[in-house]
Amino acid sequence: MTRLLLVDDDELVRAGLRMILEAEPDLEVVAETGDGVEVTSLVGRHAVDVVLMDVRMPRVDGLTATRHLVESLADPPRVLVLTTFGQEEAVYEALRAGAAGFLVKRARPAEIVAAVRTVALGDTLLFPEAVRDLARRRAPAARPTLPALTDRETEVLRHLARGATNAEIAAALVVGTETVKTHVAAVLGKLGARDRTQAVVLAYESGFVVPGE
Repeated sequence: MTRLLLVDDDELVRAGLRMILEAEPDLEVVAETGDGVEVTSLVGRHAVDVVLMDVRMPRVDGLTATRHLVESLADPPRVLVLTTFGQEEAVYEALRAGAAGFLVKRARPAEIVAAVRTVALGDTLLFPEAVRDLARRRAPAARPTLPALTDRETEVLRHLARGATNAEIAAALVVGTETVKTHVAAVLGKLGARDRTQAVVLAYESGFVVPGE
C-alpha cells in the first residue's frame, strides 16, 4: 500500500484527487492540507510515501515545502509536483530541489494514478521534452562540469535524461533491473546528486545531454 499526502490550497482539487486515488486498491490518502507549512509534520506523523504538492499556496509554497522535506529528513517521501500553465519556473526549481517529477492538474485520472505509482517505485516522472525546454531556458551561464563516467554509466545517464524507468533501461541495455540500480547509484554518487531528478537536471544544465538531441 502506498501512503499519500495531498497538498493543495484548493479543497475541490484535493477532493477530486482523493476520489481518483482511493479508488485504487494499492493507494491510500492518509492526510491532506491546504498549505505547505504543515507538510513536514504530516509526513512524519503518517509515514507518507508520496506527496502530491501544489506549487502556489498561501503561506509556504510547494517549492519551499519540497526543499525543506528533502533537506530535513534522512529518508524523505517522493514528491510529485502538481502544476498548471504558467508555473514552469517554479516547477524547474522544485525539480532542482528534489521533487521526483511533475504532473499537470488537468491530467486524466489514469495518468494521475500511473504517475503516483511511477514515483512510488523510485522512478522519475519528468516528461523529457518539458525538462529539455526548462533546462534550455534556465541553464546557468557557467555550465557545471560532470565527472568522468564509465561507458555504461554514460548510457544509463542518457536513458535517465529521456525519462526511462529502471525496467526500460534494463530492456534497452539487456541487463537485469538490479544491475541498472547499481549503475544508477554509481551515477548519482559520482554526480553528487541527491536523486535521479537532480542527475537529469545536471545532465541538461552541463550540456551532457543537448536539448533536441
